[in-house]
Amino acid sequence: MIIVLRQGADPREVDQLTRMIEQQGVKVLPVAGEEMTTLSLLDDTTRVDRGLLESHRCVERLFHVVEPYKEANRMFHPGATEIAIGDTIVGSKKLAVMAGPCSVESIEQITQVARDVKSAGATALRGGAFKPRTSPYAFQGLQHQGIEMLCAAKEATGLPIVSEIMSPNDIDLFVDKVDCIQVGARNMQNYDLLRQLGQTRKPILLKRGLSATIEEWLMSAEYIMAGGNPNVILCERGIRTFETYTRNTIDLAAIPAVKKLSHLPIIVDPSHATGKWWMVAPLARAAVAAGADGLMIEVHNDPAHALCDGAQSIKPDVFTEVMADIRAIALAVGREV
Repeated sequence: MIIVLRQGADPREVDQLTRMIEQQGVKVLPVAGEEMTTLSLLDDTTRVDRGLLESHRCVERLFHVVEPYKEANRMFHPGATEIAIGDTIVGSKKLAVMAGPCSVESIEQITQVARDVKSAGATALRGGAFKPRTSPYAFQGLQHQGIEMLCAAKEATGLPIVSEIMSPNDIDLFVDKVDCIQVGARNMQNYDLLRQLGQTRKPILLKRGLSATIEEWLMSAEYIMAGGNPNVILCERGIRTFETYTRNTIDLAAIPAVKKLSHLPIIVDPSHATGKWWMVAPLARAAVAAGADGLMIEVHNDPAHALCDGAQSIKPDVFTEVMADIRAIALAVGREV
């Protein structure tokens, strides 16, 4: 529910109204715009008497919001949200580029890749330590050891690190060691994990689920934000369709859709979206042209022998070329790299 306040409303009356609503167990989010000031009522507004609200002299009118997500809704937060990961501001004019291997394999591998992607212009290092795999017999990641290797690569290069969490049991470890906690597609609707991540203040990179609608995706973000953590970055990584040529079907339309519906920043992962390394560059260019706030790209120094997802990983020299391409496109759409 949204309450539109009368122009020139007495601040004391507004404070009184706000306290009355909050006593009903409903959160009140004030939004001051150029033409009007509103109070956004979050949580279950059925407990608030509509007639009582309308009786207040400071109230111009009120109306209900159709979308079930409130914290992530652009209607309640007209300005775009910017989220800091180290020195990188995701959602700002400058694009965020997270690059690195699908999986951490050794200290030498992750450190060298970190140096390579940083020299090409990457703003963060991505690397998997805990790997969700379809087969229980596939490489599951180096886990805690992998996190320590990522920290060593960060120490060597200064790049903030992004890595995927699998279990609520590891939240303390990730809060302590990782700059941005990634929630993978398979865990997008792991609501217990999302609720607990909402108790942290770490940036959360929330990937879209395998077959999730945009509303379901935003509702997952709502779980995190309703817990008190506003630092959510959305990541389009392709969805499952009838097409089998690519690993997934990238939904570039999700970029402007999310921009219209939500204030949260959105980045694109063209590596997982296609599963083919030679498709990464054209889709990275397309994502930037469509308005994405950044990219997540898999880069490996020896894709042919990668322990995970080598077919979709590009080499450092190719990544350098991709960065040159997106710089030109970013300039054309009013962004920069």
